[in-house]
Parts: sequence; structure tokens; C-alpha cells
Amino acid sequence: MPGRANLEDICGIETIKLGFFREVQRKITELRASNVKLEQKRQDIQAILDGIPDVMAVLSMGFDLLSVNRAFYNTYPGVEPNTRRCHQIFKGRSEPCSPCPVAMAMESSSQVARILQILNWHGENRQIECTASVMRDADDKPHRVLLLQRDVTLEKQYQAKYFQAERMATIGILAEGVAHEINNPLTSIGGFAEALARHLTELREAAPGSEKFSGIIADFDEYVQTILKECQRCSDIVQNLLTFGHRDAKRLATVNLNDVVHNSMKLLHPRLGRLSPDIIRLELDAEEPFLLGHPGELMQVVLNLVLNALYAVSESGHITISTTVRENMVLLRVADTGTGIQEEHITKLFEPFFTTKPPGQGIGVGLSTCYNIIKKHGGDIAVESEYGTGSVFEVILPYLSD
Repeated sequence: MPGRANLEDICGIETIKLGFFREVQRKITELRASNVKLEQKRQDIQAILDGIPDVMAVLSMGFDLLSVNRAFYNTYPGVEPNTRRCHQIFKGRSEPCSPCPVAMAMESSSQVARILQILNWHGENRQIECTASVMRDADDKPHRVLLLQRDVTLEKQYQAKYFQAERMATIGILAEGVAHEINNPLTSIGGFAEALARHLTELREAAPGSEKFSGIIADFDEYVQTILKECQRCSDIVQNLLTFGHRDAKRLATVNLNDVVHNSMKLLHPRLGRLSPDIIRLELDAEEPFLLGHPGELMQVVLNLVLNALYAVSESGHITISTTVRENMVLLRVADTGTGIQEEHITKLFEPFFTTKPPGQGIGVGLSTCYNIIKKHGGDIAVESEYGTGSVFEVILPYLSD
């Protein structure tokens, strides 16, 4: 009948609906399977990123933190993506840093690497190598920035130590050559000055008792003694240079570092007589710190460090000398409450002829000699100082166990 759908028409429509429904179900199943695969891939990629020890973060073009890896959470605990901008996290600033590798990468659309000083979560100042790379979308337009951070503090410290050791080796060779060249004429000057002193004695005995003549002889005698005194001073400098530049073949002996400190204090007693008796405090380890070394050279190290500390402290300040046995090491620390050392001078302290003292009060070979002696003993020497507060010199030497 007209206007009525027959059974075949109805069945056809339902069949089409059923087919469409089945097709939708198939597509849903495929989408679910694709989503599972995509999620698995996402987890695999995240696992790879989390396995990288360097900090990784994806930033928006507005410096917002979008996603991070596990190393980021370990370095910056408590910081979640989409909560703060990178300069707020890394530098505590309200505006982008300067120079900012992220901003530079955005401007140049290329990879930019810079080393920045960043205060970590523990309040430590670290050197961080920051590398920023622009990420592009399907239309090849910049839309994200990948930031990598690698802590290079130790690497830079090792590099500095390597360059310092290399520089010291070169300077040592030069110092030894200069010392030998100076020593030859110095020996001649000293020898002739001693001869003059002997002749002046003979002349005084043979000369008549003229007051004027005696005065002239006395003046000459004073001049000669001054020459001899200055020759001895130059000789000491030459010996220090030779010690710095020459690795001799002295036999090693068992040395108690506490004894070295006590013997050094005996030598310093005349110098300490006019100072407060409490200016030097000894905190020596009861477990005797033994090592293999040259007692005289180690005493030279202690004397140099203590004399430098005495120069730095005021009458109200104090110096603490301590020894410690720690596992396979012996530590000697000389700490003072003196004027401290300016930051730009610290890296130069162990270079020969570098000094912060006024002219005539030091020539700058004491600490360089200490450096060479400690290195010869298989140890290391370091300094920490805050200008206006004080300094700590720490010597680390191999411990001689039973």
C-alpha cells in the first residue's frame, strides 16, 4: 500500500544501521588499541627521559614549565609543571634571566648553550650548563623550547686543577732555571762580602786609634753585614725556588703530623711572644696521624700557612690548627678569623710570586712552595675564604695505616 514501508525496506534500513554500528564498534576498538599503543609509547619515551641523568624540561614560548623528567624532580623537589616559569624556579626572578639561553634560542630559532651560576635546592651555588633547543610544530613553526641542564661544577673544578697543575709544572721548570742563574752571582757576592768582612777586621786591628778612621771602618763593616744579610735572604728565596721546581730523591720517613705541628710551634715561639697566648688554638687528633713524608718539608708547609694566618688576623682574632684522621686520609686545617681573601685572588694564590702583601713584606713563593711539597707527598691543598671573615687552608695527605 502507498505510504507504508514494506518488510524488506525496514530490514534493509536496520541492516544498514547494524553495519554502521558494527563499523563504529570496530573503529572504537581500533582507537582503543591505538590509544593503548600510544600510551605505551608515551611511557617508553618518558622512561627514556627519566633515565637521562640531566635535567630536562619542555617550556612554552612564554617560559611556562610544561613537562619535565625525573632528574628535574630530584633537582627541584616540590616543583610541578604548569605552576611557575623557568626563571622563577632557577633564579627566583620575576623576569627572564640575562643572558637567558631559552630567550636566545627563541630569537635565533637555533640551539643555544650557556653556563650559568644557579643556586640549587640545598642552597649550593652550582655551575650549570644550560642548552636550549626550539621545538617545531607540524607547520614548522616554533611552539616549544626543550631545555637541558647539566651540572658541570665538578668538571670545571677538575679542569681548573688540571690547568693549574700544568701551569705549575711549567713555572717550576722556569723557577729552577732562574734560581740556578741567580745562585751563581749570589755566591760570588756573598763570598767577596765575607772576604771584605775579614779584611775590615784585620784593618781595624792594624789601624791607628783615629776616631774618624774607626768610624769609617764601622760604617764599612755595617755595609758589609747588610750585604751578607741580604745575600742570605736572596739565598733563602733561591732555595725556595729550587724546592718548588725540583723533585728530589730524599728518603721518605714515617711522620706524625701532630709532632710536625708541635715542632713548628716551637720555631714560631719567638714570633708569638708579643701576641696573645690564645691567638693559636691546637685541635690535634688523639689518633696519631701518621704518613710517609719529609718532616722538614711538612714543617715548612705548616710554618708558611701559620705565618700567613698571623699576617691576616688582628690582635683579637685567632688561628685554629687541627689534624684529623679520616679513613685513608690525614687532614691538616689552618683556619683564621682574619681579613679573608678576595675572590679574584683565590685562583692565583698558589702561583709563584703572587702576593697580596705590600711591597717588602713578601715575594709570593710561600704558598707555591707549599703546593709543590704537598703534591710531592701525593696530597692536595685547597682554600676556602670569605673576604672580611677569614680563611681556611686544608691539606689532605695519604694516611699511613698499620
